Amino acid sequence: MLAIDGLIFYRVLNIKLLKINSLKPFDIIRSVNSKGEKMKKEQQENTPEKTKETESTQTEVDKLIKNHVYVSIGIGLVPVPFLDFVGVTGVELNLLRKLAQVYNVPFSKDMVKNLIGALIGGAFPASVGARITGSMTKAVPVMGYIAGALGSSVISGASTYAIGKVFNRHFSEGGTFLSFDIEEARAYYEEMFKEGQNVAAEMKKKA
Repeated sequence: MLAIDGLIFYRVLNIKLLKINSLKPFDIIRSVNSKGEKMKKEQQENTPEKTKETESTQTEVDKLIKNHVYVSIGIGLVPVPFLDFVGVTGVELNLLRKLAQVYNVPFSKDMVKNLIGALIGGAFPASVGARITGSMTKAVPVMGYIAGALGSSVISGASTYAIGKVFNRHFSEGGTFLSFDIEEARAYYEEMFKEGQNVAAEMKKKA
């Protein structure tokens, strides 16, 4: 048994030596350099300076999203039907323009406007329906305006919150508007829209 084990070990060792000997000197050097560069890159990405920079960017992004949610909530209170719907779209466009600047991502108004429409309409049709219903309700004197404004303001804020969160995650992972996958982002938009309703409601109370 020991003789068999020794023979197996000897043959495995010979195979490994043959593989090593078959490598050219430049291949070995290239492999070592490649691993060294990879380790150096990982170390640079995990430095305290890099971590601090990431935290600073996230703080800036959170502030941007929060400020735009406040604006959307305010626009949702506008008494003119459908004006709030158009206004919130403008707020969301501006938010994405600001986020693009933070992450150095090229911005195209027409492209981004189409992405927002496709994402909101396809991911969570109920959110669009609720925004339109809330806006139309404002046409009813007094009570209609009160009910429509209260509902529309929270929904508008939630929509802006979700849009900001979705694109922030995409940009932080190295994505651009050109590489944005609407189908892939829809589930996350739905999740953030529901979360945004609670966030907007709380922000409205504190405003």
